[in-house]
Amino acid sequence: MLRIGLIRERKTLPDNRVPLTPAQCRKIQDTNPDITITVETSPTRCFTDAEYIAAGIAISDDMSGCDVLLGVKEVPVDSLIPGKTYCFFSHTKKKQPYNQKLMQALIAKQITMIDYECLTHSDEQRILGFGFYAGIVGAHNGLLTYGKKHGLYQLPAAHQVRSFKELIAAYEQVTIPNIKIVVTGSGKVASGVLEVLTQLDIESVEPNDYLTHEYEYPVFTHLKGANLYARKDNDMFHRDDFHANPEAYKCLFSNYLNQTDMLMNGIYWEKRIPRLFEKEQVKRNDWRISVVSDITCDVDGSVPLNLDSSTIANPVYGVNRATLLMDEPYKNTAEIIDIMAVDNLPNELPCDASEYFGVHFKKYILPELLKPQSDILNRATICTGGKLTPKYEYLADYAY
Repeated sequence: MLRIGLIRERKTLPDNRVPLTPAQCRKIQDTNPDITITVETSPTRCFTDAEYIAAGIAISDDMSGCDVLLGVKEVPVDSLIPGKTYCFFSHTKKKQPYNQKLMQALIAKQITMIDYECLTHSDEQRILGFGFYAGIVGAHNGLLTYGKKHGLYQLPAAHQVRSFKELIAAYEQVTIPNIKIVVTGSGKVASGVLEVLTQLDIESVEPNDYLTHEYEYPVFTHLKGANLYARKDNDMFHRDDFHANPEAYKCLFSNYLNQTDMLMNGIYWEKRIPRLFEKEQVKRNDWRISVVSDITCDVDGSVPLNLDSSTIANPVYGVNRATLLMDEPYKNTAEIIDIMAVDNLPNELPCDASEYFGVHFKKYILPELLKPQSDILNRATICTGGKLTPKYEYLADYAY
């Protein structure tokens, strides 16, 4: 018997997503008689306690009887139950300073920590995440910001509607002007962006055409791989080499600065990877970008104009091109660039995002939890029994 518990989100501000929806919990129990699911009571979850009860799922304040505890965001140290197996986004694998106490507590309390971010197939392709809906909401917020800044059209905030389906209905009432958009990235985030652009009838064009043409209708070009990076020594791009030696590459995005009205950034970034541009380039006379939707939201990262993460309530801030300091957003002036940098975008469409996540959990991870041994789970297990697993021993100075 495998006893699964869905725990209440306690991180401030509390997340309202869930790993499994009521319908998914019901389906799992109906098709797996050796699995029981208990849901911890929560006043903030996007699916209410009553909805889980209506689906025949047990509700409780006591999770101590569960074997595997599923959450979304980090669990506060004082809420961790010793000796349990937890699955959530721990944000510890990069030695994030703000979660060092959490990492140390996972060790001290002999918890088995399976990190969603580390769940991969054998080719290192990630299995779980909310990136698709981060892309959807990030693209929507960028377009909303552009319309509001320039007084061209209006869109509802994503968190004001119940579902992406309702946003699509709103798109039917909006005509996007003939703007040019760059989309960066090749993962789930970019897929979500492309879904929104498709729903709004924004046409895809090749990078070379984008650089040399103006259009009578809105267009986007999708930059990734060889269209975005090239080796400094020979101008070539090789995927495996780029991942191994990103510091040997230059970014080609500067070619697009004078041709682009909006940037929707969905690339993975770390310090070794070249930025899309540098701050001083913002002062170029031919700078054209007026809105940046930094969906991956790395502060001072691939988009150096990301001065700080924003919130769902206040998603946009301006950056003054002359001073490179924060300014008021939504000013219809070329001197202010509006930056959308919300770091929990899927929380704006929590029901859709939760259902998407749960589908992949049920398909790929639940069967692994039922196996006596799983390579997928082993690769994602950061610590167990009070020790780091071999793959994560590089965290020793951070964890002990």
